[in-house]
Amino acid sequence: MSHSQDSPRGYLTVTFAAAVTAALAAAGALALSLPVWAMFIGWIAFFTRGLTTRSTLENLGCVWLGLGIGALSALASGALVPALGVSLALPLVVFVVALVVVSLRGMPVLNNLPSYFLGLVTWFAAHLEPALESVVHLAGATTLGSIAAWVSHFIPRQVLKAARA
Repeated sequence: MSHSQDSPRGYLTVTFAAAVTAALAAAGALALSLPVWAMFIGWIAFFTRGLTTRSTLENLGCVWLGLGIGALSALASGALVPALGVSLALPLVVFVVALVVVSLRGMPVLNNLPSYFLGLVTWFAAHLEPALESVVHLAGATTLGSIAAWVSHFIPRQVLKAARA
């Protein structure tokens, strides 16, 4: 029987490894007081582009930058709302953020638009105060998720490759 990922044994191996890794990552997030849902954002970012170690780092970098841009946009909104009102300040900030983020897709590296938006969504879904500590907290959760996704992708393949040898 073949032990490739396409074989029943390979498919089960990869599936079981991903499930175990997800459970361990969730337990790790809980132990570190990180939001489990944000850990899964990092997991999703891993699969947005190029399933390599380099792509993992680039995708995660885009998520982190998205988090930072989200925090800065929250600060900008907070500063503009008293003068302009929410109905003008929020669309203005969203326009500038969208302009910046969509422009970043042209960068030679760190050009993963979906990962930028995953970072922005993570920031706004968390409802945290715009502070460096908040960004670092969410960056830790997304990092854990990307590492877990990397492990769930590469380790089973190495095990299956070794079993074939």
